[in-house]
Amino acid sequence: MVLVEDDPNIASLVDMYLRQEGYRVYQAVDGETGLDRITQHRPKLVILDIGLSGELDGIEMCRQLRAASDIPIIMLTARDSEIDRILGLELGADDYVT
Repeated sequence: MVLVEDDPNIASLVDMYLRQEGYRVYQAVDGETGLDRITQHRPKLVILDIGLSGELDGIEMCRQLRAASDIPIIMLTARDSEIDRILGLELGADDYVT
């Protein structure tokens, strides 16, 4: 799976839990690197933060992924407003976890 998260503390914690459950995790700190990792490793799942820094934020990355693929996307984010949740799901995320 590919984990796209720009906060190193959150990324490390999520990575640790996923590896403990037997998953192979490829990390990316921004949207551009995330898309590269997805192209390279063809994961079965993407865990994506909405608030990525850089030119390609999580919303745009989700939009681009969904336009090209049906890979499952879970948005993992601190943004817990109803409008953010609706936006994430309408853009094609399969689940939205705060």
